[in-house]
Amino acid sequence: MTFAKPLAVIGSSALALTFALAAPAIAQQMPQGAPSAEQQVAQLDQLVDLDAGQEQELVALLTDGQERLQSLQAEAQTVQMQIHEQIGPGYDESAIRRDAERLGQLTGDMTAESALMQARIQDTLSQEQRDELERLAQEQEQQMRQMQEQMQQQQPQ
Repeated sequence: MTFAKPLAVIGSSALALTFALAAPAIAQQMPQGAPSAEQQVAQLDQLVDLDAGQEQELVALLTDGQERLQSLQAEAQTVQMQIHEQIGPGYDESAIRRDAERLGQLTGDMTAESALMQARIQDTLSQEQRDELERLAQEQEQQMRQMQEQMQQQQPQ
């Protein structure tokens, strides 16, 4: 079993691991090959042995959250294009400021949606599952530190 994919964005907590599951949805641009909610839940299941009810709930949470985030992202991209189009001679400062304010609101909404999705995922897991994710996250972080140290030692002085 490999932990590299679901643990790719790990900090030092199980919350960071759930962020790794949600990360494809909140990235600035959704890549074509981003894992589906079902794939993300299957990865998590391999790590902490989810029951069928948890799997269904997590798929629903991720699907719903990703849809909302994609909608917000699409609107944010439209506003960014509007701002870019306004740059030049004869610019309208009030329109630029209005669009920039809207873009800030959308960014805040995406941050809130992501945080809520992570909290809901955490709430779905048992304490034992969260503890196991924490242990795996710490293990992965240690491995990353060791790799960084090895890379630094290999660099010419």
